[in-house]
Amino acid sequence: MGIHRNDRCRGPYGGEGDAAHGTDCADLAVFEVGRHGRPPLRVCPVHLGPSLLLASGVLWPPVIRLVGRL
Repeated sequence: MGIHRNDRCRGPYGGEGDAAHGTDCADLAVFEVGRHGRPPLRVCPVHLGPSLLLASGVLWPPVIRLVGRL
């Protein structure tokens, strides 16, 4: 189990490219949240809860995978 060093947290909103407002967390992603019609959202432990509530397309019940270590 490991992640690429540049795999940063994209939480809590999961924006990509120009829509990345609010995704400036410098921590490494530890969890991956499954989403409908979008790529999985990789987040740090701090943004896991908020991403389940705020990110678009999050599956319910949530699908969460551990993809890294602290």
